[in-house]
Amino acid sequence: MASLPVALTLYTVRDFMEQDAAGTLKKVKAMGYDYVELGGFYGMTKEDFKAALDANGLKAVSAHVGIHDMMGGKAQATADDYAYIGLQFMAIPYMPDELRPGRPGFAEAEATIRSFAKLCKEKGITLMYHNHDFEYEVMPDGRFQIDYLYDVIPADILQTQFDTCWVKVAGQDPAAYIRKYAGRCPVVHLKDFFKEGATADMYELLGDEDTKGIKPKGFFEFRPLGSGMQNFPPILEAAVESGAKWVVVEQDSSNDRTSLEAAQMSREYLKSLGW
Repeated sequence: MASLPVALTLYTVRDFMEQDAAGTLKKVKAMGYDYVELGGFYGMTKEDFKAALDANGLKAVSAHVGIHDMMGGKAQATADDYAYIGLQFMAIPYMPDELRPGRPGFAEAEATIRSFAKLCKEKGITLMYHNHDFEYEVMPDGRFQIDYLYDVIPADILQTQFDTCWVKVAGQDPAAYIRKYAGRCPVVHLKDFFKEGATADMYELLGDEDTKGIKPKGFFEFRPLGSGMQNFPPILEAAVESGAKWVVVEQDSSNDRTSLEAAQMSREYLKSLGW
C-alpha cells in the first residue's frame, strides 16, 4: 500500500512545548516526524517559532485555530501569522454548541467560515473543519450536523479534516467517512482510544459545560496508535485512495507514559505498517 507523509500535532506534546518549545521540536524530529501541525506558537513570536522549525528540519503543514480568532478584527492577523509560517492548511478544531448547525448561532459561524476562507485562499491556505463526535447529532431533516455543514458550505470554501477517533466514537466507520468525502479530506487525524461503557468525561480537556459535575459511568482513554480500538490499515488505505495529502498523529492526553513517549509509540506503529 502506498503511504502519505506523517505529521504530529503539537497539541499531543503541548506540556513539553509549553516548557521548552525548541527542545521539544528537536525531540519530535528525532522520533521520525518531519512535519507538524500547530496549535499556537507557545509563547514565541511567529518569527522565532518558524526559525525553530527550520533549525530542526520540520515543516508545519497545518494548524488548529479557534473560530473566534477568525472573527472580526482578529481575522486578518490570524491569517497573516499562519501564512508567515508557510503552512498549507488551517482547521477549525471545535465549534461551541451555540454555533453548530441547527443552533441559533450557526448563521454567524457560516458567515465567519466563508469570510475567513477567502482570506486564507488569498494566502494559499485551505480552510478545513475538524470534527468531534457531537457533530453526528441527527438534525430534524435526518442529516448529521457534519453532513449538513458540508452540504451548506461547498468544498471550494471548506474542506474536512476527519478525526478518526471521534468518528468511531460516534458509531460511524472512519474509513467509510473518509471515502464519502473523497477529494475533500486532504488531512486525516489518526487517533486511537479505548472505550468501555457510557462516559461523560471525554471532553474534559475542552471544558465542556454539559459534562461538568457528571460522574462517569464507563471508561475512556486515548492511546498511542495501534494500542486501542481502531483498525488503522483500512483507514490508511481509505486516506490514500480518497486523495488525502497528509495524515496527522494526535493523542489528546496520555496515561502511564509521557506525551513524548506516546508520540514515539505512535510513530513506531506507523513505521511497522510501512508509513
